[in-house]
Amino acid sequence: MLKHYNISVKGKVQGVWYRKSTLEKALELNIKGIVKNQSDGSVYIEAEGEENQLKEFIEWCAEGPEFAQVLDVAKEESTPLFYTVFEILY
Repeated sequence: MLKHYNISVKGKVQGVWYRKSTLEKALELNIKGIVKNQSDGSVYIEAEGEENQLKEFIEWCAEGPEFAQVLDVAKEESTPLFYTVFEILY
């Protein structure tokens, strides 16, 4: 069953390849959606996929890439938008 989460990641998550690494992880797990930087220094993600893959993806978001320092990950389930790809928005 397709699920959709809106995810906000706070901490040192900009300028550390967080978006690119998120894209790579999403492709690995067959997650569709978007990732983008926010003006407050956080990263916003919309992720859609199967529950098991999303659970693993959200766990990865709490770690992030090597140089990230994630302080908080907030997630909220929402209505699927039926994304067909995962992409970085600028």
